[in-house]
Amino acid sequence: MNPAELMENLAKALVDNPEKVVVEELKGRSTSVIELRVAKEDMGKIIGKKGRNADALRTILGAVAMKERKTYVLEIID
Repeated sequence: MNPAELMENLAKALVDNPEKVVVEELKGRSTSVIELRVAKEDMGKIIGKKGRNADALRTILGAVAMKERKTYVLEIID
């Protein structure tokens, strides 16, 4: 499972409208940006209290990045 699929699966588990979760990966040489879009009403669930859910998603992505020896950046787009 690639990092974009992983973020999509995790986001779908957190939100009320999983059909509106869209993940795009913009690949670069050593850095890739993963853009995560969710329904407006689900934005709070993705970010979480004090950004805890967003931090957790970024931590998981960081672990994947270390394994692949690459850098990933998670952007949550509203």
